[in-house]
Amino acid sequence: MSITANWSYPTAIRFGAGRISEIADACAAAGIKKPLLITDRGLADMAITTKTLDLLEAAGLGRAIFADVDPNPNEKNAEAGVKAFREGGHDGVVAFGGGSGLDLGKLVAFYAGQTRPLWDFEDIGDWWTRADADAIAPIVAVPTTAGTGSEVGRASVITNSVTAEKKIIFHPKFLPSVVICDPELTVGMPKFITAGTGLDAFAHCVEAFCSPHYHPMSQGIALEGMRLVKEYLPRAYADGTDIEARANMMSAAAMGATAFQKGLGAIHALSHPIGAIYHTHHGTTNAVCMPTVLQFNKPAIADRMAMAANYLGIKGGFDGFCSYVDDLNASLGIPKTLGGLGVENPDIDRIVSGALIDPSTGGNPVEMTAKNTKELLLKIV
Repeated sequence: MSITANWSYPTAIRFGAGRISEIADACAAAGIKKPLLITDRGLADMAITTKTLDLLEAAGLGRAIFADVDPNPNEKNAEAGVKAFREGGHDGVVAFGGGSGLDLGKLVAFYAGQTRPLWDFEDIGDWWTRADADAIAPIVAVPTTAGTGSEVGRASVITNSVTAEKKIIFHPKFLPSVVICDPELTVGMPKFITAGTGLDAFAHCVEAFCSPHYHPMSQGIALEGMRLVKEYLPRAYADGTDIEARANMMSAAAMGATAFQKGLGAIHALSHPIGAIYHTHHGTTNAVCMPTVLQFNKPAIADRMAMAANYLGIKGGFDGFCSYVDDLNASLGIPKTLGGLGVENPDIDRIVSGALIDPSTGGNPVEMTAKNTKELLLKIV
């Protein structure tokens, strides 16, 4: 079955196999005449990237790429990207790749025209109003994984390399003008990336659904996003060439990132400092944390997750949902503890302090304290 659509929510999305062929037209729609394609090192020389550069060059838009992007991008990557953007005389960004390439690409488009230090724009209060909105370059986003949903996000997660803390830089104009969701670009993802990114999308949906904040639209999106992951992630994992499964996982990723406007929680509050300090894969770290966080939040979410389980066709209410998550993780090769990710003898107090200042903490259904967060973390190491 071929899945093709044009959506205007949450931004203009061109969805369907083969639609990377529209990259030049997408740039034109965004008002970009000289784009800088920003991606990560691993994608820089891959065929999907070369093809995209070929399409841009053939349309007279130049052939410029910046790929000095770490798996957890930091302010050094941002400074180098801004330098390339300015020196190349670019007027927009094609953010291309997984979460790291997308986040860094969006940040460069935002930051290239600013004069204040980067951390002045952290997602705290109304700090985003400090930015010169007119100086933000347009963005076309092209995801090549199905997990973070950064292509429809209004922020970038950037690691402070000095303090080893993940920071969220926010501005409404981080939201790309045009997104191309082409599931053919995800076919080459290895199994462990398919699993980790897919479970990242699932974590976004689960945490948004559990968040106590009021946002009925996000609530509905989160629920259907969970269903798509349940139905299609095992298929995408089993057969990477299953385009229908790949397409539905791209939808689930975008839905998760749209839904978490409602809030995230302890899964991400823990995952962010763990990833910043120990350089673990974000989505896989979320997956390791999820079963324990569900139990931690049980007093506040048992009834709500029983409703979700019913919708998802999972028997046994809250406990049945938790059993399903355990089984899903196991089937996708996810370790049960952080030790399985190579995190040995972690600095518990440092992770806990990082978790408690993370913006995700405010969306957790159970209030996180130093005591209960430490107890929670000790069950995961």
